[in-house]
Amino acid sequence: MKKPDPGISVKPSVQVLERMFTLIDVLASREEAISLKEISEKTGLHPSTAHRILNDLTTGRFVDRPESGSYRLGMRLLELGNLVKARLSVRDAALGPMRRLHKLIQQPVNLSMRQGDEIVYVERAYSERSGMQVVRAIGGRAPLHLTSTGKLFLALDDPQRVRAYATRTGLAGQTRNSITQAPVLERELAKARQYGIARDNEELELGVRCIAAGVFDDQGNLVAGLSISAPADRLDEGWLPKLQATANEISASLGYSRNNSAISPH
Repeated sequence: MKKPDPGISVKPSVQVLERMFTLIDVLASREEAISLKEISEKTGLHPSTAHRILNDLTTGRFVDRPESGSYRLGMRLLELGNLVKARLSVRDAALGPMRRLHKLIQQPVNLSMRQGDEIVYVERAYSERSGMQVVRAIGGRAPLHLTSTGKLFLALDDPQRVRAYATRTGLAGQTRNSITQAPVLERELAKARQYGIARDNEELELGVRCIAAGVFDDQGNLVAGLSISAPADRLDEGWLPKLQATANEISASLGYSRNNSAISPH
């Protein structure tokens, strides 16, 4: 059986549903209420047809009628949207894109989140049949300043918080490459803010390098980091566009839009 091309929009089989979706899209395109006349013009629907469908949507609270003859999106959509948001899982949203990225680069891909002064690895995509690779255990932890994802989170903290982190942790190192001086860390964080990616240059473990890009939610908050770990001599800078595209894909599935925040994944 031939599968539908995902690039081609499929119309609803019931005409009234197609018209309803068109009306909702028009209402969503404007912040203020829209007159029935303008709605009719934008949708190409006869005013009486648009009026009938809008009345039904108003009954279901999907559309509000602030005054006679004008319409806007209703609170029921907000209620449903909040339900969807509450059920969204970063791990669920990330796993498919992570597996596709792993298939492209043949190196482990990690998803990690911040907990206090550490990151926690919450998901991974790797192949047991691949050759030499760096696999992070799910549930494993590491200091923020020694990891690529941790630096992404620190980069969004204000200077006072970064200094407080440095004082609390003492910026303890684990290898000769570990960043243990606050001024050096601050320069590294400035690069992460500028380019939207961060690196671990054998700072957590000798022989291992990582690159990370941020995953953002619908409010523009950094909620996770997507990273590639590889033997130091195998990390390929050509993976960066693929990593960033995958992180952006996951962010979009969580409702992220560049218009939601000044922060944007590069």
